[in-house]
Amino acid sequence: MGICFPDNEEKTSLGGIKMESLKELYKIGPGPSSSHTMGPQRAARIFNEKNPNAASFRAHLYGSLAATGKGHLTDYIIIKTLEPKHVEIVWQPEVVKEFHTNGMKLEALDTDGNVEDEWTVFSIGGGSLAEEGKRGHSSASVYPHDNIEDIIEWCRENHKNFVDYVKEFDDEDIMDYLRQIRITMRQSLNDGLKATDVIPGKLKLARRARTFFRQYKVNKQLSSMIYAYALAVSEQNASGFEIVTAPTCGSAGVLPAVLFTMQDFYGFDDEAVEEGLAVAGLIGIAVKKNASVSGAEVGCQGEVGVACAMAAAAAAFMKGAALRKIEYAAEIGLEHHLGMTCDPAYGYVQIPCIERNAMGAQRALDAANYALLSDGVHHVKFDQIVKIMDETGRDMMDKYKETAQGGIALLYEESDEFGGNEE
Repeated sequence: MGICFPDNEEKTSLGGIKMESLKELYKIGPGPSSSHTMGPQRAARIFNEKNPNAASFRAHLYGSLAATGKGHLTDYIIIKTLEPKHVEIVWQPEVVKEFHTNGMKLEALDTDGNVEDEWTVFSIGGGSLAEEGKRGHSSASVYPHDNIEDIIEWCRENHKNFVDYVKEFDDEDIMDYLRQIRITMRQSLNDGLKATDVIPGKLKLARRARTFFRQYKVNKQLSSMIYAYALAVSEQNASGFEIVTAPTCGSAGVLPAVLFTMQDFYGFDDEAVEEGLAVAGLIGIAVKKNASVSGAEVGCQGEVGVACAMAAAAAAFMKGAALRKIEYAAEIGLEHHLGMTCDPAYGYVQIPCIERNAMGAQRALDAANYALLSDGVHHVKFDQIVKIMDETGRDMMDKYKETAQGGIALLYEESDEFGGNEE
């Protein structure tokens, strides 16, 4: 069966299936995982609306959704979304679909337990969904180009910048939408700086954002601020609070840390932050179109690596960089995350995810500064690095792609057959 995603209004583009609206990149929702929490939540909501008379539901979780789903609260969010009806969760980590490892089959059951309707759908990263064979076929496609080089060419021909491009082709209310994204990001950051509770989960991690921010108040060092800000948002995400995917939940701390450090340390206003979101968004949707932002598909290079590229581009733009230097900053940010694995302990978006956000934010500023100090000439373009990142991710062994079977995940004692992610 096929299901139309109701939150994607029909759009037309000059070149057919192209890059999506920034609204498909920046999504507001609960952590800790865009692929394992927000995506399944969205799928369950759509399926529930289509089957209002179902007596109960059953959800088959495949591949990575099953392997690390308990640590990511996949079962919790599906059950909560389908309440008050009974939901059976079937864990099948051994079933890995060729289309994408984050597969699920939702079934609507009658009073006798017979299947009345079913839907196989995939959570492909960043909270986005796709049916088999239909990846990239989104009705939210709005841009006439599908890579950064073509966008740069259009901007030069029309004497425009990246923000102008977004305003030209995205929804009329896109800057209003980005204003709401800015507000939500700031709120999650502020809440994270105030929080003192232990992050949920068997790791019992203490929050550290507040401590780092106290150090900033004493030493006034930029690094103390950007670390504190990245930790604040990442810790909110790990605790299941509302955040913005940028491009994912697991990498949600990088971009706001950079944007609000630019604002609070350097004095940029709200409008500049929103324009930074627009520039960062172009980088993010170019990767979504031409590669992947799913840790289960390409490793953490597709999450923190892409977030770093997005933030680097935003910072470079805000500092007045020309088109080519902005692209260079993004290329540096992604290039130097190539090969990064996705191997969280117990399936939680905590170790090493939270610290990776802090490091990614700092590296983004470094990438922007490096590009600005250069003459802008570089041999490897961002679009090329996106392709290389995708190829690297495809070649990466599955045990390093959010399966709890390798890397840091093996440093912790397994608690069940699904990779040690039971709460």
